[in-house]
Amino acid sequence: MNRAEPIYEITMKIKTLLEQDITAKSRESVIEELNNLILNRGVYMEKLKPPYLEEEKKIGKELLLINNEIQKKMQILFAELKLEMRQVKKQKKSNQSYTNPYKHVQTIDGMFMDSKK
Repeated sequence: MNRAEPIYEITMKIKTLLEQDITAKSRESVIEELNNLILNRGVYMEKLKPPYLEEEKKIGKELLLINNEIQKKMQILFAELKLEMRQVKKQKKSNQSYTNPYKHVQTIDGMFMDSKK
Protein backbone atom coordinates (compact mmCIF):
# COMPACT_ATOMS: atom_id res chain seq x y z
CA MET A 1 0.00 0.00 0.00
CA ASN A 2 1.13 3.52 -0.77
CA ARG A 3 2.10 5.29 2.48
CA ALA A 4 1.01 8.70 1.14
CA GLU A 5 -2.58 7.69 0.34
CA PRO A 6 -3.97 8.22 3.89
CA ILE A 7 -2.32 11.66 3.98
CA TYR A 8 -3.87 12.49 0.61
CA GLU A 9 -7.34 11.34 1.76
CA ILE A 10 -7.18 13.38 4.98
CA THR A 11 -5.92 16.42 3.06
CA MET A 12 -8.85 16.15 0.67
CA LYS A 13 -11.25 15.96 3.66
CA ILE A 14 -9.68 19.15 5.02
CA LYS A 15 -10.06 20.84 1.63
CA THR A 16 -13.73 19.89 1.27
CA LEU A 17 -14.39 20.99 4.86
CA LEU A 18 -12.92 24.42 4.13
CA GLU A 19 -14.77 24.75 0.82
CA GLN A 20 -18.18 24.50 2.47
CA ASP A 21 -19.98 27.62 3.61
CA ILE A 22 -18.85 28.33 7.18
CA THR A 23 -21.23 30.38 9.28
CA ALA A 24 -20.62 31.92 12.69
CA LYS A 25 -22.67 29.15 14.29
CA SER A 26 -20.87 26.29 12.56
CA ARG A 27 -17.38 27.81 12.84
CA GLU A 28 -16.57 26.24 16.20
CA SER A 29 -17.40 22.71 15.07
CA VAL A 30 -15.54 23.22 11.78
CA ILE A 31 -12.41 24.40 13.61
CA GLU A 32 -12.62 21.46 16.00
CA GLU A 33 -12.95 19.01 13.11
CA LEU A 34 -10.05 20.74 11.31
CA ASN A 35 -7.85 20.32 14.37
CA ASN A 36 -8.69 16.62 14.57
CA LEU A 37 -7.97 16.07 10.88
CA ILE A 38 -4.69 17.99 11.03
CA LEU A 39 -3.53 16.03 14.09
CA ASN A 40 -4.50 12.77 12.39
CA ARG A 41 -2.64 13.79 9.22
CA GLY A 42 0.41 14.69 11.31
CA VAL A 43 0.55 11.16 12.72
CA TYR A 44 0.64 9.71 9.20
CA MET A 45 3.21 12.26 8.07
CA GLU A 46 5.56 11.27 10.89
CA LYS A 47 5.39 7.66 9.71
CA LEU A 48 6.33 8.68 6.16
CA LYS A 49 10.12 8.40 5.97
CA PRO A 50 12.48 8.16 2.97
CA PRO A 51 13.08 6.36 0.63
CA TYR A 52 9.96 7.37 -1.27
CA LEU A 53 8.38 5.45 -4.11
CA GLU A 54 7.72 7.25 -7.40
CA GLU A 55 3.98 7.15 -6.72
CA GLU A 56 4.55 8.70 -3.29
CA LYS A 57 6.63 11.50 -4.85
CA LYS A 58 3.85 12.20 -7.33
CA ILE A 59 1.24 12.35 -4.55
CA GLY A 60 3.61 14.54 -2.51
CA LYS A 61 3.84 17.13 -5.28
CA GLU A 62 0.06 17.17 -5.59
CA LEU A 63 -0.26 17.50 -1.82
CA LEU A 64 1.94 20.60 -1.84
CA LEU A 65 -0.41 22.36 -4.25
CA ILE A 66 -3.50 21.35 -2.29
CA ASN A 67 -1.84 22.36 0.98
CA ASN A 68 -1.22 25.89 -0.37
CA GLU A 69 -4.94 26.23 -1.13
CA ILE A 70 -5.79 24.93 2.34
CA GLN A 71 -3.46 27.44 4.00
CA LYS A 72 -5.05 30.34 2.11
CA LYS A 73 -8.55 29.25 3.10
CA MET A 74 -7.50 28.76 6.73
CA GLN A 75 -5.96 32.23 6.82
CA ILE A 76 -9.24 33.68 5.54
CA LEU A 77 -11.19 31.70 8.16
CA PHE A 78 -9.00 32.89 11.02
CA ALA A 79 -8.96 36.48 9.73
CA GLU A 80 -12.77 36.44 9.86
CA LEU A 81 -12.62 35.03 13.38
CA LYS A 82 -10.18 37.74 14.51
CA LEU A 83 -12.39 40.43 12.99
CA GLU A 84 -15.45 39.08 14.78
CA MET A 85 -13.53 38.94 18.07
CA ARG A 86 -12.49 42.59 17.65
CA GLN A 87 -16.09 43.58 16.92
CA VAL A 88 -17.34 41.75 20.02
CA LYS A 89 -14.68 43.44 22.15
CA LYS A 90 -15.58 46.85 20.70
CA GLN A 91 -19.29 46.19 21.26
CA LYS A 92 -18.62 45.17 24.86
CA LYS A 93 -16.63 48.36 25.49
CA SER A 94 -19.37 50.43 23.85
CA ASN A 95 -22.04 48.81 26.01
CA GLN A 96 -20.03 49.48 29.16
CA SER A 97 -19.56 53.13 28.30
CA TYR A 98 -23.28 53.41 27.56
CA THR A 99 -24.33 51.96 30.93
CA ASN A 100 -21.79 54.04 32.90
CA PRO A 101 -20.73 57.05 30.81
CA TYR A 102 -18.85 58.80 33.64
CA LYS A 103 -16.69 55.86 34.63
CA HIS A 104 -13.48 57.12 33.01
CA VAL A 105 -14.05 60.87 33.37
CA GLN A 106 -11.34 62.48 35.47
CA THR A 107 -12.12 66.02 36.49
CA ILE A 108 -11.12 68.16 39.39
CA ASP A 109 -14.16 70.41 39.76
CA GLY A 110 -14.62 72.85 42.60
CA MET A 111 -10.98 73.00 43.49
CA PHE A 112 -8.90 76.15 43.38
CA MET A 113 -5.16 76.15 43.88
CA ASP A 114 -3.64 79.50 44.89
CA SER A 115 -0.01 79.70 43.91
CA LYS A 116 0.65 82.91 45.92
CA LYS A 117 1.66 82.80 49.50
